[in-house]
Amino acid sequence: MKISRSEKIFNICNILLMLFICVITLYPYLNQLAVSFNEGMDSMRGGITIFPRRFTVSNYAAVLKSADFLGALFISVLRVIFATFISVVVVYSCAYGLTRKGVPYKRGITLYLMIPAYINAGVIPVYILYRYLHLMNNFLVYILPGAFVFYNMIIIRSFLQELPASIEESAQIDGANDIQIMFRIIMPLSMPVIATVVLWVAVNAWNDWTTTLMYVTERELYPLQYLMMRLIKESETAQQMAVQATMNKGAAIQISKPTSESVKAATLIVTTIPIIMVYPFLQKYFIKGVMLGSVKE
Repeated sequence: MKISRSEKIFNICNILLMLFICVITLYPYLNQLAVSFNEGMDSMRGGITIFPRRFTVSNYAAVLKSADFLGALFISVLRVIFATFISVVVVYSCAYGLTRKGVPYKRGITLYLMIPAYINAGVIPVYILYRYLHLMNNFLVYILPGAFVFYNMIIIRSFLQELPASIEESAQIDGANDIQIMFRIIMPLSMPVIATVVLWVAVNAWNDWTTTLMYVTERELYPLQYLMMRLIKESETAQQMAVQATMNKGAAIQISKPTSESVKAATLIVTTIPIIMVYPFLQKYFIKGVMLGSVKE
């Protein structure tokens, strides 16, 4: 089919726009990747684009040589696995129950579950509650408080409501009970939206470090993100002290080669690589799940 001139112009503009968006999206990450592989003192001069000027791996050595690194990595991976599994089970079960015919007071239950999503008691009452529940310095503090997310439940419920009722009726005629219908019929059809929620929960569990800051003091329970945050702060403090000493004494003091900026860049790459590796496998489910599981009433 012949393409008109206006369509050709539109296609060219569309391609150029997409290329521009790709450039402005990828450049910051590629720049940080280059800084992470560049010598720290040289990076302070600026001018790094997407290629390191003085290649080195000392920045990653500074990040990975921490004695607690492997333990923190294990805690983070364990947290993502358990938090994602439990959250998906809880949210999916709740959403499935609220779509069943004959369940009384479904609107009232939904309203009751919605209230905490908009009204929060605050940090101090939550801290006291966690203390009485013995969640302080407990691995379960990473899992139980975030097991139910109202928004995720609404997304799954909306998706389930779009499935044809004839599927369930056919399964009932064949003698399947509610549990069999849920696990053997409905759940396989719900994989797009489940994959979407899995991605959301996993990314949130992987990136979160504020929970550790407020409720955990034992180093054995530090996740990787909190450990990296402490490493960045320590690097910044050491560099500021060196600069301040130089200004006070009037003499040059050598600053460690892995500067705070280079350590930040290396930390960014280390903490984002797992998500970048997983996302391509869930991308198609993510897009489909968002489209099909849009919030509706």
